[in-house]
Amino acid sequence: MSASTSGLTRRRGAGGGAGGGGGGSPGGGIGAGDEDEREGSRLSSPGPRTAGSSQETRSGNRSYNLQGEENGHKIAYDPRDVSESAERSKQPRLTLMEEVLLLGIKDAQGTTSLWNESISYALRGCIVAELAFRGRVSMQSDPNRRRFPLADRMLEVIDDSLTGEVLLDEALKLMKASERMSVTTWVDLMSGETWSLTKLGYQLKQVRERLAKGLVDKGILRTEKKSFLLFDMATHPVADASAKNEIRARVRNLLTQRTVVLQPTSWLPDAVPCRYLRTVTMVCAAYAANVLENVLTELGHDARERAFAQVDELLSQYAQWPFGKSTGGSTAPVAANLSQAISEEVRRHGDKELQLEVVAACLNIFTRLDSTII
Repeated sequence: MSASTSGLTRRRGAGGGAGGGGGGSPGGGIGAGDEDEREGSRLSSPGPRTAGSSQETRSGNRSYNLQGEENGHKIAYDPRDVSESAERSKQPRLTLMEEVLLLGIKDAQGTTSLWNESISYALRGCIVAELAFRGRVSMQSDPNRRRFPLADRMLEVIDDSLTGEVLLDEALKLMKASERMSVTTWVDLMSGETWSLTKLGYQLKQVRERLAKGLVDKGILRTEKKSFLLFDMATHPVADASAKNEIRARVRNLLTQRTVVLQPTSWLPDAVPCRYLRTVTMVCAAYAANVLENVLTELGHDARERAFAQVDELLSQYAQWPFGKSTGGSTAPVAANLSQAISEEVRRHGDKELQLEVVAACLNIFTRLDSTII
């Protein structure tokens, strides 16, 4: 006999029923004398098994593996949780959007500049780029796409599995349920840049506030209420500066050092694919969002101007596909090894070229952000 509780089948084999407290039926069903043991274990052993043995049971639409342990009890787990955990270990702790927003937030005040209108559009571009880095979207595999400008090529969903990031998953569901549209169109629609009433549902609302609350959940920001005239407004000052300091160090490394070496950190582990290209994308997005200057305030005027010139160089090089080559026009070259490092990343991920093409398209959009109506 077997009894089903909480979606998992719990049963006692014949060998286990003999020691079960006298009230069990033949074959080892759970009787009244088994209450204490049932409370102590979510899943009783179906019989003697060696450690490390496993079996599979199915409940509803979910499949569970039951892994044996030395004490004879089984631990139920969903194999999808294992695969999600493996993928999570290959992702940075912060998304591109969170990094850019964090650079724009004033540490003590907990707000971005009220006059910064560029950041909203840039954050939507970061959403598309992040989905591409995570292997969820790519350019449509059509040789004829090269007839169109890079940012006007069609985007398609190649993997609709959830990422665990709310904004990314919301955008992914929109893309999956919609007809195929270009990279520019998607960034426009998610920003609310459309005259079509039928497309207004594609807008992602309150992106900055939702990202800030996500950073609060991750322990990087905290929430405070401050009074502004007649209103109370939630602000999000920095609670843990380690994340922002790591991003700042990476930005200055990329824009001021002759040789760029991105040491693995807890925020950007070595297992993350395309670490150098991801950092270039973040820096260019911060530049387009008009928050990059917050990182460079400690530099002198000349050094700051050289850093901005380096960003212009990065945009001209990586806002095209295939990626271009550095002009190397500076007498004191910065990031001399960067082009080689990114070329090696592209070569190592040769099966993801259509995804990296989406990243290049987002960078292309950033180059013309100043002319975009926000």
